[in-house]
Amino acid sequence: MKHNRGFTLVEIAIVLVIIGLLLGGVLKGQELITQARIRNLVNDMNGVTAAIYAYQDRYRALPGDERHATVSSRWAGIVGGDGNGFICGAYNGGNSGGSVCAAEMESRLIWRHLRLSGLVSGAEDGIPMNAAGGLIGVQAGAFGLSGHVLCASNLSAKIAAAIDAQLDDGNPRTGSLRGMRQSAPNAAADANPAADAAYQDDGSQIYLICKSI
Repeated sequence: MKHNRGFTLVEIAIVLVIIGLLLGGVLKGQELITQARIRNLVNDMNGVTAAIYAYQDRYRALPGDERHATVSSRWAGIVGGDGNGFICGAYNGGNSGGSVCAAEMESRLIWRHLRLSGLVSGAEDGIPMNAAGGLIGVQAGAFGLSGHVLCASNLSAKIAAAIDAQLDDGNPRTGSLRGMRQSAPNAAADANPAADAAYQDDGSQIYLICKSI
């Protein structure tokens, strides 16, 4: 009579250990990727802020807002801003508060001026992508913050909370860095959003954060 041989307890245990090791490796890899994105975003936010200050120190003007006559004497044919000390346009390159620039959105021009000055890398045109796949950009005011702010979009709650904790107080409603849940990718930064009391890490929310410059 032929008997079918099943798996022994030892064999089953070995298989479970292997599965556990594989799952642990995958989860650890995902955590390393998340931590790398957090580091890159923090470095980018600090670096862009420093580049804006360096531009102002060097040229005595705000990048993006610098007047055409001044800019064209340095970089022939490059469009400049209106020189009023105010970045016109939203961080994502659209209108901000109904304000339309005379020639081109200064929130886009800022990147052209910073790149031409050698203070940031990349192509001359276009708002850069951040490490989480969203945008990183500058505009005047957001989330009740006065002055100019630097915003990063399409962040998971975990990444947004970690950046807020490192650069500010960890609360999306208070401090010099604030956040809101996005209704769409690269959403507009509301002036005074109904922000959460805490970042909701349920795996489905994406956040926009803005930090005072």
